[in-house]
Amino acid sequence: MGKLTALSSMSETVYIETSILGYLTARSTKNLILAANVEVTRDWWENYRGAFDLYVSQIVLDEAALGDSEIAAKRLEILQDIALLEPKETALELVIKFLERSNLPDKAANDAAHIALATVHGIDYLLTWNCKHIANAQIQKKLKEICADFGYELPTICTPYELIGE
Repeated sequence: MGKLTALSSMSETVYIETSILGYLTARSTKNLILAANVEVTRDWWENYRGAFDLYVSQIVLDEAALGDSEIAAKRLEILQDIALLEPKETALELVIKFLERSNLPDKAANDAAHIALATVHGIDYLLTWNCKHIANAQIQKKLKEICADFGYELPTICTPYELIGE
């Protein structure tokens, strides 16, 4: 354990996208894939998050507050101790470029904003279960090109399955 604390100031960074909170606070389900993803998320949260510096944005807070009030309160409680990334003009510019030049639909503007904020802040990983618009290989390929054009490096976008270091 002493090793981890010595490295904490040099920890890799993770942006926690809203879907992760949904899985952390999910009610039990008979859908086996969903149930497995919930378990992996909870396992990552309990056993692996301590190895990283975690960040969220105001968008995550806003999205986490939506829906069932009891579960929303749980999501917001989980977020209390997580650092908040400041909004940046460059992130907004990147969102516009993402929507113009990638295969992200306009309705995915918040998803583009999650990615843009993590990108302009130099976050190492974006953790998500949104495989339609965020953890999507075809979209990421295009986003990488756009980021490179503007001198940014796209964070590694992944699910908790992929961020379990052994």
